Amino acid sequence: MSSDTRLAFAHPSERAEATAPEHSGGLRDRISLRDYIREVEIGAFQQERGTLQRVRFNVVVEVAAMSGAIDDDVDRILSYDRVTEAIDAELGTDRINLLETLAARVADRILLEPQALRVFVRIEKIDRGPYSLGVEIVRETGGTDEAATPVEAPQPRVVFLSADRMLHGDLHAIIDACDDDATPLILCVAAPDLPRPKAQTPAAQRHIDLLAIEQNAWVLAGQDSRCHVVGTRTELDWAMKNGQICVWAPAKLVQDASDAPENASDALALATWFAEQMQAAELVTVGCRAPETTLATREIA
Repeated sequence: MSSDTRLAFAHPSERAEATAPEHSGGLRDRISLRDYIREVEIGAFQQERGTLQRVRFNVVVEVAAMSGAIDDDVDRILSYDRVTEAIDAELGTDRINLLETLAARVADRILLEPQALRVFVRIEKIDRGPYSLGVEIVRETGGTDEAATPVEAPQPRVVFLSADRMLHGDLHAIIDACDDDATPLILCVAAPDLPRPKAQTPAAQRHIDLLAIEQNAWVLAGQDSRCHVVGTRTELDWAMKNGQICVWAPAKLVQDASDAPENASDALALATWFAEQMQAAELVTVGCRAPETTLATREIA
């Protein structure tokens, strides 16, 4: 086995040693966390939602070698607890689909520690089969100028259409009235005013209610070719930057968020929450009263 192949599957501590920067400003020490296992709800597949699976973390942090006596003082070193706390903190935020996302967030949090210079993070799912599925990343302090310069997200106009206006309104005219400047436009709709299946659990009912809203999103998109149903933040950002009118399909963003309204049958509350998450320039309600929110609002009868 070649040294490159061996290192590809070696523990991150071996990779850290083998790839130590030649001009690192002095010696580096390393601390490591091995085989830290947590039960996590994570994954992009529907079968991974609502269930826990074991995830194994291996982390190596490079720190500048201590100068002078440490004096056995824990305040002078990067505590191992700070590594596990970084993992636990990220697991306690919004539900995450990708191991890559989790690894990057853990690495970024560890690099906030003043002693940390470079970090290796390996995360593996160990319950998906008779094998481990994982990702390993390397991050260091500083980064690139591109990463350090935040890209300002567009502030859209979010328009909520009531179920009645969906049925009886002139959708083309409504869209024309709202799409009257360079502000990106995102449409939100209510669920159709029809009986829906009743589930035995709140989680299942929430998903049914979200899918009912998405049905109307597709109805609207089918009536105006300018509109495209979009369900992920990445697609929304791309669409806004490229002048595309979006119809929000709420299931993914709502289910992935920790602070979204629990009652998915209240489509206006969902649209208001979504507008706040998007930092909308304006929330327009069509066929209903505007809700209470810190955003600018406007009503169209």
